[in-house]
Amino acid sequence: MRRTSVKLLLVALALSVFLIGCAKKPETEINNAKAALDSAIQEGAEKYAKEEAKLLNDDLTAAQDEIKVQDEKFFKNYDKAKEMLASVQAKADSLKAEIPARKEKAKNDAQAALDAAKTAVADANALLAKAPRGKGTMADIEALKADAAALQDSIVEVETLMTSEEYFAAADKANGIKDKAAEVSAQITAALEKKGKK
Repeated sequence: MRRTSVKLLLVALALSVFLIGCAKKPETEINNAKAALDSAIQEGAEKYAKEEAKLLNDDLTAAQDEIKVQDEKFFKNYDKAKEMLASVQAKADSLKAEIPARKEKAKNDAQAALDAAKTAVADANALLAKAPRGKGTMADIEALKADAAALQDSIVEVETLMTSEEYFAAADKANGIKDKAAEVSAQITAALEKKGKK
């Protein structure tokens, strides 16, 4: 009888050790997921993959919430949280690998926008040289010259943004310059056509 009690006690002890071992909080997985996400963010995920970075942050928060739920339970099971954390880590690693290509695309898009803006400003300046002069047009010509000079200054600002790797801001500003230069060119063209009709 005594041997049976000792066996039962040993089985119960082994079972409790097993349960405690299974219910170990996934600290390593938490740290690995956070490190992977931080690494992706340092690479530029919040700038070049804003939506994905936000989703990964949300997924990490959800995994941590799941851990808190399990912490409250008597019989803890962190399997779901471990899966969630492993998913965050894998997605963060994958996203980090994509960032250089996204950054290069943003750079190329911004450079293309800058080149288009420079061309539009050069075209406006070329038309400005042909603008009609005479009574009634001098004030308009001076205003257009001021606009063209301001556009040239804005080109320098875009180049500064490119140097500091602010590619999205550079592209937006360059597109604005191109549109404004097109407006200046349209006004000059209209003035030239009006003069030609007289």
